[in-house]
Amino acid sequence: MSLHDDAVLVLKSYEDQEELRQAYLDHLQAHPDGMWKACEAGHITASALVIDPEQGRVLLTLHKKLRMWLQMGGHCEPQDATVEAAALREATEESGITGLTLLPGGPVRLDRHPIPPPCHCHFDVQYAVLAPAAAVQEISDESLDLRWFAYDEVADVADESVVRLLGATRARL
Repeated sequence: MSLHDDAVLVLKSYEDQEELRQAYLDHLQAHPDGMWKACEAGHITASALVIDPEQGRVLLTLHKKLRMWLQMGGHCEPQDATVEAAALREATEESGITGLTLLPGGPVRLDRHPIPPPCHCHFDVQYAVLAPAAAVQEISDESLDLRWFAYDEVADVADESVVRLLGATRARL
């Protein structure tokens, strides 16, 4: 099964955000290359909120280009077998934490947002991953900083999309 086909199946089984979910499916139907960064009309991305429920905290990255505190995530790569695998790979690469595990139940949220030209938008499929006990993070070259934030600190440092992702993740926990 191709990554494109996997994305369609994941989105068809996702039960929230119906209008936005349909926009993702329409995009993939109209753009066979809609999984890849080269698709200038927009492309699917995969992200994951790294969460430590035992300590009541999340790990955010200070994105190098955007200079915003965000969840880990990025573009799908040809070696990604599934969108879920892409999200887990991105979370592992950007956090430096080994042993992350996906929160069961598929995507937690969808978030479509504009990006600078030449592309138009990211169709982000957002997951959550659980950090193992005593996880030690390591800053990647895509980040300016990497920091744990208590749940109640997130709204002070991150934008609404991250706050909504945290809320949806906590509801699923």
